[in-house]
Amino acid sequence: MEYTRAVIFANGELADGEAVRGWLRPDDYLIAADGGLRHLQTLGLRPHLLIGDLDSLTPEETAALQQTGVQIERHPAEKDETDLELAIQYALGQGFKQMRVVAALGGRLDQTLANLALLEMPGLEGVDIRLDDGREEILIIRDQAVVEGRPGDTVSLLAMNECTKGIVTSGLKYALNHETLCPNRTRGISNEMTDERAEIRLLTGRLLCMHTRRSSSAG
Repeated sequence: MEYTRAVIFANGELADGEAVRGWLRPDDYLIAADGGLRHLQTLGLRPHLLIGDLDSLTPEETAALQQTGVQIERHPAEKDETDLELAIQYALGQGFKQMRVVAALGGRLDQTLANLALLEMPGLEGVDIRLDDGREEILIIRDQAVVEGRPGDTVSLLAMNECTKGIVTSGLKYALNHETLCPNRTRGISNEMTDERAEIRLLTGRLLCMHTRRSSSAG
């Protein structure tokens, strides 16, 4: 099978595992970033690759996985990169243009901020990469992006580093029409999807886009 998207499981909190299961595809290449393996196991899935310093596994667990055909790439415990960064670098090296990073949010604030910063790794400029814990999806928009959800979902747009200009949106309650958002203002917070698809385009700058899915109990 030809895999078209890399889905990386990190070792953070997974808000809604069943929601993640719902958007997984047969052509996803599953990567466990060390302790992220536990989320795959909870979902009854096996990774194609396990990568990291493997300090979350016993030698017996590692050997058992290898026997089932899982590729293992072990790195030293004393390293400059986190296991998640190594996983993203691997996916980049394999040429993936679509990536989803699961369970990279929640838990330790320093880890969450570091994971958000990884969205700006060199080489990711032409890659559709998003953090997704089943409840919230986060991405950086450099020129245009599509967010898929349902009416009532929350979409927040935050300018990064400098004012972002020429922003045009569709599918959002409070439309932006060739407008500007700046990092010291909160205008882009808590917009609302009016359709199952929202489109955001911009001319200059970058936007941090946060899509929060409406709880299923909300009807």
